[in-house]
Amino acid sequence: MPALAHHGVAGVGAAALEGPGAPVESATSAVLPEGGTLLALKVDHARFQRGRLARPDVEGDTSRFTMLGIGYGFTPWFSGYIFLPHNVKADESGGFKTKGWADVSVLGQFGFRHDGKAFSRVPKNESLDEIEDWHFTVFGGLTLPTGRPNTRLPDGAIDPGMSTGFGKPSTTLGLTATKMLSDRLTFNAEASTLWFRTYRYATDYTTGTDFTTRFGREVRLNGGLAYRIHPNPEQKLRTDLSIELQYLQLGRDVVDGVGEQGTGGRMLYAVPGVRFYWDRFSLAIGVKKAIWKNLNEQRLQQGAEGLEKYRLLISASMLF
Repeated sequence: MPALAHHGVAGVGAAALEGPGAPVESATSAVLPEGGTLLALKVDHARFQRGRLARPDVEGDTSRFTMLGIGYGFTPWFSGYIFLPHNVKADESGGFKTKGWADVSVLGQFGFRHDGKAFSRVPKNESLDEIEDWHFTVFGGLTLPTGRPNTRLPDGAIDPGMSTGFGKPSTTLGLTATKMLSDRLTFNAEASTLWFRTYRYATDYTTGTDFTTRFGREVRLNGGLAYRIHPNPEQKLRTDLSIELQYLQLGRDVVDGVGEQGTGGRMLYAVPGVRFYWDRFSLAIGVKKAIWKNLNEQRLQQGAEGLEKYRLLISASMLF
């Protein structure tokens, strides 16, 4: 199940002892049971490398994205979610920090499966054979402009990357596929895109003018495997190891109609992790690190995707 945030994506995993395994961060094909409610918490802590040309008064050293979420299964094949994010972006060397509640996300997820003959919606109760079929979801949603886009730096300048809101709604659309390759091994894939609208920011006190910004579109292609290493049905326990590869393509930010230097690029992340299940509770921990990148004007970039020393991912969910 997906959630979204620029410079950080939070996801929740399915709390289920039986059936397919779930990755740490990527969206999965698990829809909620009809009438079921999922409470979720996700923490994404990123520490960034510092480039030679980085300005300590502008660019961030660390970011922490905390996501609170609630989901509800309206039918066996359709789930809805609301996520409330809280962001902390810090420049430790400059002593400047922005923090606050960010833009609320609203998402819907439609689930279906293929039994080798035809596609059908996810039924209310699935047999073990049906659980092993290919499962898919289509999801989509938007953010509501509830955060603060016009956060000012100490000198009165406005840096959209350090703000806690986008000013206007952003939109996401994606597709997932999941298949149990065996009773212990699960394959998961996700393709999604996130795009932003142009927003006019308030007057920058250092220049005396206002300006417009549109963040670059994000395209994600993720694939992963989850392997069940320790099932204990008697005590309702399960432990899975997972590995994900995540490709991210970022478009250039556009300021006053012109592509911004030192923004955007392509990168590939590896995300090894572990997920623990206890009855209807799930806890996942992973570390995310770029293993390849091709950034636009990389020497000018700081505090952006692809330049993390690491990202620590922790998520927990409880199904009622």
